[in-house]
Amino acid sequence: MMYNKASARQLFQKLLFYIMLLIFTLVTILPFLWMISSSFKGQEAIRTIPIRWIPEHPTLKGYERVFNMQGFSFIRSSLNSLVLAIACTFVAVTSATMAAFVFAKLPFKGSGKLFGIYLATMMIPGTVTMVPNYIILRVLGLLDTYTGLILPSLANAFGVFLMRQSMMSVNNAYMESAYIDGASLYQIFFRIMLPMVTPTLSTMILLSFMGSWNSYLWPLIVLTSTNKQTLQVVLGNMNGMYKNNEHVLMAGAVLTILPILFVYLVSQKYVDQGISIGGIK
Repeated sequence: MMYNKASARQLFQKLLFYIMLLIFTLVTILPFLWMISSSFKGQEAIRTIPIRWIPEHPTLKGYERVFNMQGFSFIRSSLNSLVLAIACTFVAVTSATMAAFVFAKLPFKGSGKLFGIYLATMMIPGTVTMVPNYIILRVLGLLDTYTGLILPSLANAFGVFLMRQSMMSVNNAYMESAYIDGASLYQIFFRIMLPMVTPTLSTMILLSFMGSWNSYLWPLIVLTSTNKQTLQVVLGNMNGMYKNNEHVLMAGAVLTILPILFVYLVSQKYVDQGISIGGIK
């Protein structure tokens, strides 16, 4: 009898857990489904009550207006975002992995305290550093340039922390064997260390690319030329241009998230493993 009561309690708890999980999933995914549905509707169909999740008369007019909007080029801004995301990711990942390698495997006097101070910068909101960064770029004459947009990627405290935790789990015997065989420090870094922390490295590349692709405020502040603006900035400008044409805004939002969604789905299998190895779990 006691066994049956315990089994029934466990079954009820499991059922309650799955119901709550289903509710949270629906709450999370419904806005995305509504966005996709609205992008294929006409202007009047979006305001129809009761709500129709499946468009009665699907149309691509919203997407056509996105590609033909005046004053901005959706394709040009997409290429700008892609190039900048790749460049920022390369700079951020390269600098973070090199710094992490030094902190993890090449200790020096005061390295622990220095790493602690560097890690403490994670507590400073990014919006606080935008003003001094802007002043520095203005003094250097790098405003309205892609270089000025990429330079802040050199400082990536979270990336250094993530890679350092992963590299610390690598046995020092590999480095010692490579030293005995005559390998240089650069060879050890590129041929031994990086291949052994590939899951964490893949995770960092994905997170850096997503952060750069979705960046809005910093490109808005630095870039003033229309032909240099990124996709997120153009999407923000569309809110003023098409504030009464929700289907156009939804079409632009769908096109904006498609590349990053594809990248995430392709590399998603590395995320959980990389974060776990990196010491976040």
